[in-house]
Amino acid sequence: MKLTILGSYGPFPEAGGTCSGYLLEQDGCYILLDCGNGVLSRLQFYIGLDKLSAVIISHLHSDHISDLFILRYALQLAFDNGFRNLPLKIFSPAEPEAEFARFSSYKDIFDIEIIAENKQFEIGSLQFSFLQTVHSVPSYAVSVSYHNRKKIVYSSDTEYFPQLSNYAENAPLFLCESNLLAADLQKGKINHLSASQAAKLAREGRVKQLLLTHLFPYRDPQAYLKEAAAIFPAAELAREGKTYRVADI
Repeated sequence: MKLTILGSYGPFPEAGGTCSGYLLEQDGCYILLDCGNGVLSRLQFYIGLDKLSAVIISHLHSDHISDLFILRYALQLAFDNGFRNLPLKIFSPAEPEAEFARFSSYKDIFDIEIIAENKQFEIGSLQFSFLQTVHSVPSYAVSVSYHNRKKIVYSSDTEYFPQLSNYAENAPLFLCESNLLAADLQKGKINHLSASQAAKLAREGRVKQLLLTHLFPYRDPQAYLKEAAAIFPAAELAREGKTYRVADI
């Protein structure tokens, strides 16, 4: 299984960067995990849009969904020119309702299914399950399995809660947001993990590798890595444009 980092910033990118978006590839199936601003442009360095099998949206904040509204234009042109003949599968939370209504009306372009903790989906040869996290809107961590063996867990946006380490347990790759540092938590910042909390989750879940993502753009990324590596040495920054092969981890 391959995971390519298309975007790793939030809530907005630095110059030349991209917000949350990750491309999964397995057995010729291509699945986009989140679709923040800049993702659509970066995606096309790797695949044509006609090859995209599905999009999974972890939660309905703009830095995770904004390029969906541009993707619909590209798909409409693909339909008009005979490059696609089926709607694109979108797996998404249904709340907040106003945000969901903005893109769920494109029924001829998107085929939407609602995600929840008690639902599992299979896309190609991959299985997906979900865990609701602690965030300002409904947000879901995503587990990606191949032949029913957990391979990748993505935290989505969240505060620290112990169940997340259980959910990520023994995953070869844990893609975890770390928008904050410990000093931010001491100042009362909420709704996101610090790098140290991401590392603590990785250590508690006995994952093999931790990728830190959803980084704040005006901060030296090495500050995140230093904080996380002190707790979990197998931590690294999720670098835009880099592809990780889970079989190699």
